[in-house]
Amino acid sequence: MPARRTPSDRPEGRRRRWSTAGRLAVTGAAAGGVLAAALALPGAAGLRGGSLEQQFADATATKVAMDASKNSISRSVGAEDTSDPTTAAEARAAAAYVEAERALPDPRLREAAVAQPRRARPQDRWAMANGCYRLAGRPVFFKPTDLGSYLLHTADRGFLAAGGERVAEPSPATVWTARERGGRFTFTNDRGPLRIGAASTFALTRTTGCAAYPESQIDVSGGPHAGVTPFQEVRGYADAHTHGMAFEFLGGEAHCGRPWHEYGAPYALVDCEDHTVTGGYGGVLESVLSGTPSHDPVGWPTFEDWPAPNSLTHEGTYYRWLERAWRGGQRLFVNLLVENNQLCQLYPLKRNSCDDMDSVRLQAEDMYAMQDYIDAQAGGPGKGFYRIVKDPWQARRVINAGKMAVVMGIETSVPFGCTMKLGVPACDAADIDRQIAEVHRMGVRQMELVNKFDNALSGVAGDAGAIGPVVNVANFLETGTFWDMRHCEPADGESHDNNQVAVPDITAGVQDALFGAIASLGLPTVPLPLYPSPDHCNNRGLSTLGEHTIEELAKRRILFDPDHMSVKARRQSMDQIEAMRYPGVLSSHSWSTPDTYPRIYRAGGFVAPYAGDSTGFVEKWRRHVGWADERYYFGLGFGADINGLGAQGNPRGADVRNKVTYPFRGLGGVRVDRQRAGQRVFDINVDGVAQYGLYPDWVEDLRQVAGKDGADIVDDMARGAEAYLQTWERAYGVRPDSCRNPGLRRQWSKVRGLVRPGMTTTAVMRAVGQPYQRLGASYRFCAKAPGDPKVVVRVAFSRAGEVTGVRRLG
Repeated sequence: MPARRTPSDRPEGRRRRWSTAGRLAVTGAAAGGVLAAALALPGAAGLRGGSLEQQFADATATKVAMDASKNSISRSVGAEDTSDPTTAAEARAAAAYVEAERALPDPRLREAAVAQPRRARPQDRWAMANGCYRLAGRPVFFKPTDLGSYLLHTADRGFLAAGGERVAEPSPATVWTARERGGRFTFTNDRGPLRIGAASTFALTRTTGCAAYPESQIDVSGGPHAGVTPFQEVRGYADAHTHGMAFEFLGGEAHCGRPWHEYGAPYALVDCEDHTVTGGYGGVLESVLSGTPSHDPVGWPTFEDWPAPNSLTHEGTYYRWLERAWRGGQRLFVNLLVENNQLCQLYPLKRNSCDDMDSVRLQAEDMYAMQDYIDAQAGGPGKGFYRIVKDPWQARRVINAGKMAVVMGIETSVPFGCTMKLGVPACDAADIDRQIAEVHRMGVRQMELVNKFDNALSGVAGDAGAIGPVVNVANFLETGTFWDMRHCEPADGESHDNNQVAVPDITAGVQDALFGAIASLGLPTVPLPLYPSPDHCNNRGLSTLGEHTIEELAKRRILFDPDHMSVKARRQSMDQIEAMRYPGVLSSHSWSTPDTYPRIYRAGGFVAPYAGDSTGFVEKWRRHVGWADERYYFGLGFGADINGLGAQGNPRGADVRNKVTYPFRGLGGVRVDRQRAGQRVFDINVDGVAQYGLYPDWVEDLRQVAGKDGADIVDDMARGAEAYLQTWERAYGVRPDSCRNPGLRRQWSKVRGLVRPGMTTTAVMRAVGQPYQRLGASYRFCAKAPGDPKVVVRVAFSRAGEVTGVRRLG
């Protein structure tokens, strides 16, 4: 990747800039004309118009339907979850296996430091981060803006500018790049060096009396947990589906706020201009998604109306909120680069390209920039908790160091430019190969093939209810055709695509209001097709280009996610996965169907149900336990889908008998209290998952909801990161462990010959397969010997992870 820059200083060619006046003029049109016509959708599409009051009543119904669907076992079906593709006996056997897994010894953990110890004098140009030092006789707080650059925040809450004068607001003139030589520091910016009196070099000494820089709090005590060796089994929660860089998608103006800003929380956690200029009445997208006609546009520091579980256009993954989730036990985070070109083109404000792949590239660059920013806050390169990883072994080292492994993924409607027009693909296999190689170089390691539209790779599941016709019109605009929905009768009653209706009812099973929210911004009047009676299945399946794409993903060891595909395409893709014997498959946010989840587990894959409400997730957990495959390590992830216009978990109320009691003990023994951000104090009981920092609290709520099974669900969630890593290892060709898979056992003499002193842990796994246990500095495998079908083999490693010995235990 090239040198990182914050989004504010990228060259003009990367973004389409709007003047403030121009943006506000369009905002006025949006607030006046668009809001007055809110959801007055094309009559030929069979959608509702009506008064403003009626439209917001419909929006409220949409929110209610969204709340219901987010707790379904599958977000891509409209039927009730009444059937299970497994037999009762199979489910009982799977649950018994998972119970036995929980009884296995846990890896030993240690407490890691949150930050490096602060010295009386900073040892390098990064070490002043968020510290108070005496500079030229005055106390100054050093707030990093990037690696090696700072705001010099004075005790009277101003900022040092050129000549040492104080100014009230941060600006490029107050951002100083530090250099160190011989224990003394210089500070320069575009206007020249910092001079205070005659001095231009400074000795810095720790002191007191600084004014704290305004920032969201963490409110988790105790160091983050880490492994005792870099290669042992990990513990930590795993989120397989979130959109941390969504502030760039849909043209960059539909999402309000951002996950970091060089000047900190007061500048990152702000509302959109079209919301602010109208006092909270101009946010049509926000109003329809949340079901409320307006909101308080003030973010930091009051946060009166947002963030909130159903405030879907406001930033949910501010870096300090991610930090709190990490401190509370999360260890794996999949950030999906996201775009939808049709939505982007419809939204009136934009500063970025609407091309899906342009947006993917921009967001990937942002991820590295944010990693640098978080490193800067922690005191230097590599010191931050947010570590982008590119293979499972690197991820294991990161997690065992006590940090959070961040996996880059893609979820777009037109990946690689592979749209189609009237059935003709706009890409070929060479285009796909070239761009998969490109995104792999960026760091992409997880991918979906479709999102909202049919494309040249696959058919899509479609959307249900009133949103369905709107998305279908957008599908027509993108491809020149509507969804080819036909009558089908799935054996389990559940595994079909989203049912379409001739006269949609906005209360009927809306999955997300992505298109309905901005349909009033310009979808044309297009007569919709008449579909047969439900249930419906999209007749468009997996294309030959889609098959080729899956093959290329597997070659690159990129995890394949069949979510959002049509039932037909997903079944074909799983047929292909099974024929290829490729274990690198997962469902990241419940956009698959119940016929698929057991197949993913059987392939050696991973499942992360959509988080949603704690009550709904507990029920999903119970069903997934019944689908577990005894040949593989079991752990469960979750898919937050935050910033992806997906609603988060609602509060259960402060008066419920089994509410979360603060403070509580989190994973690794940390003490978790209510989180403070500015003037707002968050409580999961009354606020729900208002923002990402509340996910440790949500896990504790799972414990309370599950009752007598509370320890079990938290145990399965804590094993989620390990389960993801083991799926990823198998994607690299490492065989499943031979203890859970007796047919893979080699003769003890053969194993002894394969494992040689000095081999790394990775080399041992490539030779022998995955270990059954990875505790401390040793791995355990199973083998066989004449007359003994199960021999336990212990391989010991040095602290550096090299083989020191191998012996038979029994």
